[in-house]
Amino acid sequence: MSVKLVEITKVFTDQSNAGKKVVAVNNASMEVAEGEFVSFLGPSGCGKTTTLRIISGFEYPTKGEVWIAEKMVNDIPPNKRDTSMVFQSYAIFPHLSVAQNVGFGLELKGKPKSVIREEVEKIMVVMNLQDLGRRRPDQLSGGQQQRVALARAIINKPSVLLFDEPLSNLDAKLREQMRLEIRRIQQSFGITSIYVTHDQAEAMTVSDRIVVMNGGDIMQIGTPFQIYSRPANRFVADFIGRVNFFAGRVVSVAGSQEDSSKWDVEIELEGGGRKTFAARSGDFKSGQEAALVVRPESLRLNSAGGGIFTGKVTKSVYLGQLVEYEIDCGGDKPVLAVTYDPADQGFLNPGDTVGLDFSAPASHILP
Repeated sequence: MSVKLVEITKVFTDQSNAGKKVVAVNNASMEVAEGEFVSFLGPSGCGKTTTLRIISGFEYPTKGEVWIAEKMVNDIPPNKRDTSMVFQSYAIFPHLSVAQNVGFGLELKGKPKSVIREEVEKIMVVMNLQDLGRRRPDQLSGGQQQRVALARAIINKPSVLLFDEPLSNLDAKLREQMRLEIRRIQQSFGITSIYVTHDQAEAMTVSDRIVVMNGGDIMQIGTPFQIYSRPANRFVADFIGRVNFFAGRVVSVAGSQEDSSKWDVEIELEGGGRKTFAARSGDFKSGQEAALVVRPESLRLNSAGGGIFTGKVTKSVYLGQLVEYEIDCGGDKPVLAVTYDPADQGFLNPGDTVGLDFSAPASHILP
C-alpha cells in the first residue's frame, strides 16, 4: 500500500460555540494502492479536506495512524513527508518565471543547476509548457497556471500527489479539459494520487476509486461504477447523480448457502408489480421493507402502456441529444426519466399516459 489510514479521528474545538467539540473525521480507515487515483467526494463540511490535510501533515489526527510507503508519519512534518500538494489557489510565486516556479522544489533540495534545467525541460514538454518557460504567472491563463502548479509538484517525484480541489477556480469548459489532462498525466507518471472534490462528474472522470464521505464518516469506497450503480446506502445513491427511489417489500429470498452473493430477492413494489433481483443473502429477509434505486436513464417508457408502473407525463425538457421527463405515478415525488435520441424515439407530451419498466440488473435494492 502507498497510503494507509487506520481509524483516523479528528476533533476540533469550536471556540465560537462555547468550546464545543466538533468531529470532522470519524474513525476513518482505508488503503490506497501504489499508482492508484483515489478521490474524496462529498458535500461541504463532510471531512474530505481535513482527511487530505491529515495525510499531508498540515493537520494531525486526534486518534489513529497515517502510513505512507510503509512508514507511519503521524509525527513527521509536511516538508519531511514524501508528498506534494496541488492547491486550489495554485500557490505559484508571482516574482518567478514559469521555469523557476517548476524547478523551485529541486532548488530547495540543492540539486545542481544543470540537473534542474534538464528536469524542468523534460517536465515542461510533458505538461505542454515548453514555450512558456520565461513567462511570468500573470501572463498565463488559468489552465496554464494549473499545469505549472502540477509540474512543480510532479518534478519532485513524490510517493503521493495530493490535490485540494485544484479545478474549482476554472470555468466549466476548462475544468472538463483539465480533469482529463490531470488523469492523463497521473497515468503517464504512475504516481499515487489522492484528490478532493465536491464535483461528482470530476470524481467519476479521474478516479480509480471514490471515497464518499458525509458528516465525517466514510459512506462507501468503490469504483465509479460501484458508487453510481451499486450505492451502499440511500445517501450515496441520492448524492451521486439523480435517482428514483421506489418503496417495496421483500416477498421471498432464495439462493444457495454455498455462495452468499447469488441470492434472488423478490420485491413487491408499492403501486406496481413484482420483480426479482440478485443480492447478498444477509441483507434481506422476507417481509422486510426495501428501497429500490433506479436511475432515470434506466427507465424504459412505453407510450402504449404496460410495464411495472403507469403514470402521466407532467413535464418534458428537450436537451438536444436527450429528453428529460417528470412522470406522476401517484407517489410523493415525480419519477424522473431520460430518453436518448428523441428524433428516433419520438416525444412524449405533458398529459400523456405512459408505462414504465426497467431491467433488474439496471436497478439496485437497499434494505
